[in-house]
Amino acid sequence: MDLSNLTLVLRAALSHAPEERKAAEASLEQLQYTQQHLVRLLQIIVDGSCDMAVRQVASIHFKKVKKWITHILNRLYSRFADMKVHKPESKAFAQMFQKNYAGKILGCHLQLLNAIRTGGYLPDRVINLILQYLTNSLTKNSMYQLMQPQIDIILFEIIFPLMCFNDNDQMLWDEDPHEYVRKGYDIIEDLYSPRTAAMDFVSELVRKRGKGNLQKFIQFIVEIFMRYNEASIEVKPYRQKDGALLAIGTLCDRLKQTDPYKAELERMLVQHVFPEFSSHVGHLRAKAAWVAGQYAHITFSDQDNFRKAMHCVISGLRDPELPVRVDSVFALRSFVEACKDLDEIRPILPQLLDEFFKLMGEVENEDLVFTLETIVDRFGEEMAPYALGLCQSLAAAFWRCMASSEADDEIEDSGALAAVGCLRALSTILESISSLPHLFIQIEPTLLPILRRMLTSDGQDVYEEVLEIVSYLTFYSPTISLDMWSLWPLMMEALNDWAIDFFENILVPLDNYISRGTEHFVSCKDPDYQQSLWKGLSSVMTDQNMEDSDIVPAPKLIEVFFQNCKGQVDHWVEPYLRLTIDRLRRAEKPYLKSLLVQVIANVFYYNPSFTLAMLHKLGVATEIFNLWFVMLQQVKKSGKRVNFKREHDKKVCCLGLTSLIGLPANHIPAEALERIFKATLELLVAYKEQVAESKRQNDAADDDVDEFDADEEENEEDEDDGEMGVDDEDQDEVNSLNIQKLVQARGFQLHDEDDDDDDSDDDFSDDEELQTPIDEVDPFIFFVGTIQAVQASDPARFQSLMQTLDFHYQALANGVAQHAEERKVEIEKEKLEKANAQ
Repeated sequence: MDLSNLTLVLRAALSHAPEERKAAEASLEQLQYTQQHLVRLLQIIVDGSCDMAVRQVASIHFKKVKKWITHILNRLYSRFADMKVHKPESKAFAQMFQKNYAGKILGCHLQLLNAIRTGGYLPDRVINLILQYLTNSLTKNSMYQLMQPQIDIILFEIIFPLMCFNDNDQMLWDEDPHEYVRKGYDIIEDLYSPRTAAMDFVSELVRKRGKGNLQKFIQFIVEIFMRYNEASIEVKPYRQKDGALLAIGTLCDRLKQTDPYKAELERMLVQHVFPEFSSHVGHLRAKAAWVAGQYAHITFSDQDNFRKAMHCVISGLRDPELPVRVDSVFALRSFVEACKDLDEIRPILPQLLDEFFKLMGEVENEDLVFTLETIVDRFGEEMAPYALGLCQSLAAAFWRCMASSEADDEIEDSGALAAVGCLRALSTILESISSLPHLFIQIEPTLLPILRRMLTSDGQDVYEEVLEIVSYLTFYSPTISLDMWSLWPLMMEALNDWAIDFFENILVPLDNYISRGTEHFVSCKDPDYQQSLWKGLSSVMTDQNMEDSDIVPAPKLIEVFFQNCKGQVDHWVEPYLRLTIDRLRRAEKPYLKSLLVQVIANVFYYNPSFTLAMLHKLGVATEIFNLWFVMLQQVKKSGKRVNFKREHDKKVCCLGLTSLIGLPANHIPAEALERIFKATLELLVAYKEQVAESKRQNDAADDDVDEFDADEEENEEDEDDGEMGVDDEDQDEVNSLNIQKLVQARGFQLHDEDDDDDDSDDDFSDDEELQTPIDEVDPFIFFVGTIQAVQASDPARFQSLMQTLDFHYQALANGVAQHAEERKVEIEKEKLEKANAQ
């Protein structure tokens, strides 16, 4: 329907005749789903030549769908404006949309924005969506050409005024400063905010169309600064100065790397930002703190200027206006990160923390906690005297956040985010005092109520963070208290019910309970922790619906169980063997298969004769050994192992196989002994090579740290010194095509070409840093000691075994024996150095 006919329909909607009016409304309802109607309706509303009554009807109808019109048009544009990203079946529609509608929609949007130039009204959400459309249009040459004749009007008369402090801001600042702060730091509010959309437009304009636009925009800002400085106090353009400061902060990243601006940033801060720290206008004090934080990381030629900015920000923590205090504490984070001499902060640290505690009592905001985390990170163990107080304050803040989010649905999201921030900060504090175990005893009672509540289904949204705190408390406390043991049933109940997605996280504290509280774990019968563990693991491993990746923590926990409870849990050997073998038969992924075979290796190491007898009893001994040896030999085309990739995997297998070598002749036939002996030799050599390679890589990484830092500094100097490079859509197209060609040329894959097992090497590199009971067992010394014991107890058997070895295996055996002697010397040396260091 064309414009003239649409006008007639709208006029008919004003008719006194019910039938005519009803028919017109029906037509409008039908038309609202067509693109043509959406565009033409916008045109009629902004067309001053149309009859006012018709425009009013159009406006009434338009208000019903205004937000969704702009939202839908944005989605259409973002999806179909870029021809490069479309599948063949979408290209025809994309071409039609780009040719016939994209420009018309842009024109309508620009006419709508003209309304706010003249004091007219548009809802915030509509302004936000229109500016999103304009921002997305900047990358297309054809669209930018339509926009370019009006770019100065858009930038200086529409965008910039939206960035300035306004009447609504002042009203909220005065009447509800807490709400002002919430809105200013709420990511959900940003989705609807015209100011955020204006900032995004400016950022994208100077990034994509910086040539000419950046210079004139900065000149515009400088003129505002000059007018402000020259005006008397009564007529200073305070709100424009606020918008100018927001613009300077928004363009921070661009200005820091662009000549000639980057050389003038420090002078700009001194002349135009520092004076506002003492302004009688609150929102300028707040904006000065925010801008200073944005530029805290620049290189100051005069360190006094850095110190002055930082101390002004710190002073802002005691400002009478809440928004100033909040902006100051957020800016402080950047200064703490950038501060090279912590002596600048150290003397005032107690007072600084006091101000934090006060502010945490007033405001629920995760950004506030981020600053606290940064301070804790930078000062490390120096935070020890304040650790208990910090934890108590964070715990109190956590409960306030939970209470407010439960009481008010509107602030549920912000309260939940702040609660997560509190828990994360608690973890940071616990990590910073990890070398001071006695402090954990003092802090534990403060945190226990949170842990008890949040380890239930109430804590699903913060479960990872809570488990991390439990992990710290169970690992670094001198002993695991009975109060902490009371959390075990809660975790196992959750695992059996709803927390399978957190199994990897639950693994860590359960490991700590078993490895650091072994005596209590084994001896306690009420509750029975061993039975509880069995119930949880057997439920997971027998579940037919569980994918291989879902149950990876289960065999790891079984390993922890047998390694730490050596000689104390014989009655669990058969149940866990049955469970493991049953799951091994269904396993498909090499990583899980490796872990399950390692369970068997661990049980061999736990008690070789009992375990071997159990395998024979179950009738699976031959099956298991054949599978094990096949897995040890499997390699990819590249020569990499398919299984047992980690150092830990190889070591566990070595200890399990070596334990079998030490069994009497009536347990292991000569043929089986030869096979086990040769497999163990090959595995030990592979383990030795991997350990040596890891050491080389670690040493090289340490050597490269300084070089890397130097390169980063050099790269900063080599950044684009021109105002802008190529900044139109052609550069995006070139980049996009280059990436596509690179991907195609390299046949880019996440895994090796011959790796069809869908297991990433990353899966095999975790856990290497974990502490285990076998850390103190050297596999080479253990192997040589076992062979020597066989030689002493059964010389004929030993001699027969040696005679079966060809030259290759004899050489391997001699190499292993020699390395075992070297390891003895190294271990003694390490023990001596450790003793001298104490």
